[in-house]
Amino acid sequence: MKRGGHFITGLIGAIIGSLLTLYIAPNFIFDDIKTNNESQNTTQIVANSSKEESVYKAVAKKAMPSVVGITTVTVQKDRFFGIERQSSGVGTGVIVDERGYVLTNSHVIGDGNAKEVNVLFYDGSNDKAEVLWNDSTLDLAIIKVNKKGLPVAELGNSDQVEVGDIAIAIGNPLGLEFERSLTQGVISGLNRSIRVNEYESVDDMIQTDASINPGNSGGPLLNSKGQVIGINTAKIQTGEGLGFSIPINTAKPIVDQFIEKGEFKRVSLGIKAVDAKYFEDRMGEELAADQGVYVYQIMMDSSASKAGMEAGDVIVKIGKTDIKTMGNLTRELYKHRPGDVVDVMVNRGGKEKVLKVTF
Repeated sequence: MKRGGHFITGLIGAIIGSLLTLYIAPNFIFDDIKTNNESQNTTQIVANSSKEESVYKAVAKKAMPSVVGITTVTVQKDRFFGIERQSSGVGTGVIVDERGYVLTNSHVIGDGNAKEVNVLFYDGSNDKAEVLWNDSTLDLAIIKVNKKGLPVAELGNSDQVEVGDIAIAIGNPLGLEFERSLTQGVISGLNRSIRVNEYESVDDMIQTDASINPGNSGGPLLNSKGQVIGINTAKIQTGEGLGFSIPINTAKPIVDQFIEKGEFKRVSLGIKAVDAKYFEDRMGEELAADQGVYVYQIMMDSSASKAGMEAGDVIVKIGKTDIKTMGNLTRELYKHRPGDVVDVMVNRGGKEKVLKVTF
């Protein structure tokens, strides 16, 4: 009995000691995890145990006021009966200037065909908007409301985004019933090229696993500083857990011109062209260039004409940027202004030729 009593007493003591250890230890076990070998070059993981505001909450507080809901009414005409039918849509936008300029997706405003566009603000107010510009190739648009003093989103630098960075999306995923929902994840991939049909693709996309659903379109993709690094689009849905965003640096030149001048003027080469692959598939003719943009018509007195470009040329490079598709070409042209001089490399009958083009 004596031995049994000592055994039970010891067992109880061990259990109490373990409980005390579990109760006391977490404050330092999870606050500072190190290796015993201080000479090793290892990453230390430090998780702050204080009740500080999470990065997601901080980003939400900073960015939410500049995110708007967008509702549209689009009129579509029945080709067979000639009857007009109205359809409504819901999307998201980002305020980029305090004077009422809002950046969103082109498809949110029906690629410019919306009859009515209405903007719902963070404070609950709403106002009608005018469509100033849109481009379905980029899937971007600028709309404007007659308001001033609006909270403006901070635009980041999408060229500095890396795989593994925190990604936070804000939008109206399934309509205004779930307005300004926040989802989080990471940057899963960069420079993604997504094919939307047999001959058309959307290039240079940011891939994220943050949930992006219909209604999120036009909303911001944010980094851990609450800066907009992309404009989300639900136009492209290729699989579960895959979201795509248009890099904000694609939109910056357009936004900057609207802020500076109140309008946007896009430079033009003055050509009619298609993807080289599309031309090969449709015409059954093999081109010397593996990829690029096939020029099938040159406008008189255009920038391309004056530079010596010819029908049949395949544009393969503008400046230092490789041109693989019409999407690449469109994005590159948005970076330039009237008067800019740029080198355009074309493949002409298997030989590369550099032309000096003045926009």
